[in-house]
Amino acid sequence: MKETDVRYLKGLSKQYPTIASAATEIINLQAILSLPKGTEHFITDIHGEYEQFQHILKNGSGAIKRKIEDEFGNTFSLSEKKAIATLIYYPELKLKQIQKQEENIEDWYKVTIYRLTRICKAASSKYTRSKVRKSLPRDFAYVIEELMTGRQDMSDQEAYYNEIVNSVIHTKRAPELIVALCNLIRRFVVDHLHVVGDIFDRGPYPHLIMDTLMEHHSVDIQWGNHDVLWMGAAAGNPCCVANVIRISAKYGNLNTLEEGYGINLIPLARLAMTKYEKDTCEAFKLDYREEEYDLKDALLDEKMHKAISIIQFKLEGQLILRRPEFKMEHRLLLDKMDLEKGTVIVEGKEYPLKTKHFPTMDPKQPYELTSEEADVIERLTQAFVNCERLQRHIRFLFSKGSLYKVYNSNLLYHGCVPFNEDGTFKKVNIYGEDYSGKALYDVLENYARKGYFAIEPQEKQKGLDILWFIWKNANSPVFGKSKMTTFERYFIADKATHKEPKNPYYKLIEKEEIVNKILMEFGLSAEGSHIINGHIPVESKKGESPVKCNGKLLIIDGGFSKAYQPKTGIAGYTLIYNSYGLLLAAHEPFESVEKAVQSESDVHSHMVLVQHSVHRKTVADTDVGKEIRENIRDLTELLKAYREGIIAETAV
Repeated sequence: MKETDVRYLKGLSKQYPTIASAATEIINLQAILSLPKGTEHFITDIHGEYEQFQHILKNGSGAIKRKIEDEFGNTFSLSEKKAIATLIYYPELKLKQIQKQEENIEDWYKVTIYRLTRICKAASSKYTRSKVRKSLPRDFAYVIEELMTGRQDMSDQEAYYNEIVNSVIHTKRAPELIVALCNLIRRFVVDHLHVVGDIFDRGPYPHLIMDTLMEHHSVDIQWGNHDVLWMGAAAGNPCCVANVIRISAKYGNLNTLEEGYGINLIPLARLAMTKYEKDTCEAFKLDYREEEYDLKDALLDEKMHKAISIIQFKLEGQLILRRPEFKMEHRLLLDKMDLEKGTVIVEGKEYPLKTKHFPTMDPKQPYELTSEEADVIERLTQAFVNCERLQRHIRFLFSKGSLYKVYNSNLLYHGCVPFNEDGTFKKVNIYGEDYSGKALYDVLENYARKGYFAIEPQEKQKGLDILWFIWKNANSPVFGKSKMTTFERYFIADKATHKEPKNPYYKLIEKEEIVNKILMEFGLSAEGSHIINGHIPVESKKGESPVKCNGKLLIIDGGFSKAYQPKTGIAGYTLIYNSYGLLLAAHEPFESVEKAVQSESDVHSHMVLVQHSVHRKTVADTDVGKEIRENIRDLTELLKAYREGIIAETAV
């Protein structure tokens, strides 16, 4: 045996110091391989829509209802199934309603605890006793374990089982136990959550979504372009800060910054009122929800919207000039404006401007900030960098996130893999070297992490600039368009200039050989693997399908954000991958938590794709299974070393 192997096994022997302990662990791990694989839940493009996100998370895209159906079938009426499903989704709220309505609450407690215990036991059946025990809430660990392992139908245990329930009720702990059981059921039904990008922007509550994700038992995140934008802002890139504030203003979400993150916007408001007081800001009307917005606030926010937009265009111009290797000179438009004529030249063609009012613009130095603008963006950038809650959220994104993930034979990414028209991977120059395919993803992620974590100034600056590059460069895999026409949408009426042509990827993915090529580029087999994709809303009402190439590629962005729903016709797709196969569901818009609780209404969903596995998948078929088999091999070598006298047992 090699010396390095012996050193490794000696290290392993500290964890398993005897033949018995090593053998027991092998037996345990070998048994785990035969358990059914855990259920994975895929969700994408949440865009700050907290209530709909919470509901889809709580109902597991229908997985809870399927578990109830499997357990009770025709023995329960539809109304009973809806009632218990709503209780599992929103236990605290539903309990308050029931306590007001139910005449004999103690009997209801008994029946409900029994039913929830059955569902909990069924949901936990694919896990080891050890994993189940570790998941139990501390206050009710003993009670729940006894209820789940006891047999009410056996005479020897009936009195014991019933006395546990009676004692819980008599000590006034039944509501807390019911809440604990509901939370546990949701925990067991979905083993792992994948968020395939774009948590931030458009909707008003990304901070609440991030708080929820940070409490989730098992989650990974594939960064979307909007997430990377916020990551860049938190890292201190002024261009990203300006973009974040502009988008928040546009969608009437400045409260997200002020109340959600405590960002002080008074300096920006002061600048806006000073420079744009008499400006109607027609091009900067807000896409806000009227019931949630005061008209006076809207008028001020429109001026702030314009003020930060001008700052953004100036800052981005400076960055483009500083980084010619980004090849974005065609997006330098401020110097193409003739304010006397009221025109701008875009891609060689002259267009009239919607406004000539640019009070902070110096035509001779259009990309130079005024002293007031420079002071405002400096204050705002420092506010982002020093915001404790935002920094916690962004560190979590870096910890649990990446630009792509390969997991259980699925490739997850938010946007695209940049292609040329001829079906070859597009080569992109990043700081002097060409990258394509998987290598492009890897180098961009590496620089993104440097932008946040690096200490060496030059490398950190490269990383900061790459975070903005990922947000809006034509060669960014999470943007996937030739340009972002923000300037044109604000200032040019001709809608032909507003178009943002997509990367050839979005046409090429209709061809199975292209999808196979991508899978193999990321180390996956062309057979039995899938690409899970977000970013581009699927226009369901126009007949567009989210399923490509016989189910090998699934685009699951269908309009989670309310801003997209008129275009898509639905409120998003989600995907469930359990031991039996894939279930792709399309969801109708979610109305409110109040209606869900009061009328026991759920999000109406219909299955778009049901793809069954040839055989039920077990842990052995997963990435975790591969790790377990490696552990078994190592432990087997340790046993051999013990028995051959190479290593001595250190405990008996």
